[in-house]
Amino acid sequence: MTRGPKPAALFLSPAELETLQSLVRRRSTHQDIATRARIVLACADPRATNTAIAQRLGVSRQSVVTWRQRFLAHRLDGLSDAPRSGAPRRVGDDEIERLIALTLETQPADATHWSTRSMAKNVGLSQTMVSRVWRAFGLQPHRQETFKLSRDPAFVDKVRDVVALYLNPPDRALVLCVDEKPQIQAVEGTAPVLPMRPGQAERRSHDYRRHGTTDLFAALNVKTGSVIGACTKRHRSQEFRAFLDQVEASVPADLDVHLVLDNASSHKTRLVHDWLVKRPRWHLHFTPTSASWLNLVEGWFLILTRRCLQRGTFVSTDSLKAAIQDYIEQTNRDPKPFVWTKSADEILASVKRFCQRTLNSHH
Repeated sequence: MTRGPKPAALFLSPAELETLQSLVRRRSTHQDIATRARIVLACADPRATNTAIAQRLGVSRQSVVTWRQRFLAHRLDGLSDAPRSGAPRRVGDDEIERLIALTLETQPADATHWSTRSMAKNVGLSQTMVSRVWRAFGLQPHRQETFKLSRDPAFVDKVRDVVALYLNPPDRALVLCVDEKPQIQAVEGTAPVLPMRPGQAERRSHDYRRHGTTDLFAALNVKTGSVIGACTKRHRSQEFRAFLDQVEASVPADLDVHLVLDNASSHKTRLVHDWLVKRPRWHLHFTPTSASWLNLVEGWFLILTRRCLQRGTFVSTDSLKAAIQDYIEQTNRDPKPFVWTKSADEILASVKRFCQRTLNSHH
């Protein structure tokens, strides 16, 4: 028989019951809050004891007692942490609000953006306090990003067309993302690279010697992640047609081929048009103007640049081509496809929200 006083009865209203159950189900709920909600829901059973609840939920008996009493005293508000002890705040909400407003709406007279030191001097707070407020509200005046909105009148139709290929490709068809990476430079530093060592990053000279350039054509298989590539001296329609011949020789003859590519002039010449007319199984899908992010091969170009080209040393265009071809072979030995997840409706809704924010910024 359990000794000691019986736990205080806890009754939940329908609204409280619904709120607690939603806290438990919601994935975004902090685990501390979710655990407290489970304890309170268990305590609502008049037959449950504190010890039995603690054993079932994997918490201590004292935790069950604490949150039962907190809920009885403060109801749903009692699930939050109580204010901690310590020195009172010396910076009030009004000062914080003024600091945030100045950060977002003004700029210093002698600079294009605020720094922690200039803002601290302007508002009369410490640099540490300014840093803490900016960090708490996600403000980073020193950073800047770029954006480009497509002005293509067929933007919506092209987005739906390309995304449909990614999410629901046609039967017995091959979807390839094609693009060029032009003017890849074969560069070599004017001094040998100093290798990394404990406490010292790798160092290389800031100036370099150029040994020529090459252009890379690449076709990414959306389903498998494998790549067909070719390095050429130029990226005219003649080279593009020759690359299409290479792609055609590499894909099964019994499959339709859907190409996702951009609006470069070399893709739309008479030479390419006549080549396509003779091959009815080939279908072209163009991304919107200024929307290269819709072409999956751009992601592979980014990885190629970071892993192979950015810090590479190439004494000639031949060594550059060899490095690129070697990376293509490594990719094809263990290909990993890029998985497209957003639907066309989600993309268009995101662009709409961005356009609305841009229009409402009064710039």
